[in-house]
Amino acid sequence: MYSKETTCVHNQQQQQGVNTPIFTSTANRYMGYDEILYPRNFNTENQNAIVDKLCRLEQGEAGMIFSSGMAAIATVLFSFLKAGDHVLFSQEIYGGTVKLIEEEFPKYNIAFDFVSSADIASVESLVRENTRIIYTETPSNPLLSVVDLEAVSAVARKHSLISVVDNTFATPINQNPILLGIDIVVHSGTKYLGGHHDLCFGAIVTSHRLKEIIYQSALNFGGSLNGLDCYLVERSLKTLALRVEKQNASAMKIAAALQENPEIATVYYPGLQQHPNHEVAARQMKGGFGGMLSFELEDVEKTEAFLNRLQLIIPALSLGGVDTTICQPSKSSHANLPEEERLALGIRDSLLRLSVGIEDAADLLKDIETAMKS
Repeated sequence: MYSKETTCVHNQQQQQGVNTPIFTSTANRYMGYDEILYPRNFNTENQNAIVDKLCRLEQGEAGMIFSSGMAAIATVLFSFLKAGDHVLFSQEIYGGTVKLIEEEFPKYNIAFDFVSSADIASVESLVRENTRIIYTETPSNPLLSVVDLEAVSAVARKHSLISVVDNTFATPINQNPILLGIDIVVHSGTKYLGGHHDLCFGAIVTSHRLKEIIYQSALNFGGSLNGLDCYLVERSLKTLALRVEKQNASAMKIAAALQENPEIATVYYPGLQQHPNHEVAARQMKGGFGGMLSFELEDVEKTEAFLNRLQLIIPALSLGGVDTTICQPSKSSHANLPEEERLALGIRDSLLRLSVGIEDAADLLKDIETAMKS
């Protein structure tokens, strides 16, 4: 078992080339072969190379690579659910996941509840006879709340439920939910795994048993990834540990500095001791506290002007890349939620989500402070 840094770089497959060749063929010979290779079968060399590496990083048995994070999430959920079932979701999860739940689940008569995963007693009290899945995300988007994964997995095991965690913000460098008892880990690989704002894909890691169930639905839903993108994913994974370690360190410096800035009302970052879930984060996020943080300006009226004055940090959607980006969740990731629902979650117009890249932290701080003073 090598370190995560080494695992990011090296493949286990023995081949002549250092890099995995790109297999673009959608037509493959079948006579005399035990397995039929086809991209939608999730079994090409490029796909397998990525899955093998992610399984070793997450310390899971099996996995799959998808064409987007939402393809991965939707496939996992609908692989285990049928009409009449019930699911428990964390209140603070990605807005796209919420949209999937609220718009698609009613079509199939699948019930659901949103609950604060920080309150395990509430989670368990909402478990029904027809509950099948507990789904959470930690750290959460965009308020960086942290869920105690060992507690969630304990509730799931007690009631024979499947536990699913979106590990996108943490990455496998910082957090390994499977080691904490979670059944299925999902990633929007578009973010940190890709890391350069130029790829759209998703991934899951789980056990052999659960993967086979997901695989049968995945074949029907068809959310596979092509060979050229797979090549770029594998190339990006080689630098994952380096990127995340740099982003961890810079985010910590920036969060600590913003906390002392009188122009800032609140800073949300699990690495800060003042964060309400800091102790849980320190226990389960072994690699670091991540490159994501959020903050609120004291004067909400200055929010748009502040964004317009930034010179280095880019107001842009998505996150997790080498370039530092910033956005208003109320107008981006959670724009589809009704205002009342957003406010109940603590997502106000003054909230800004910062995805720290690999630039120098001092330069990023200077850009923020200059934009506030202008």
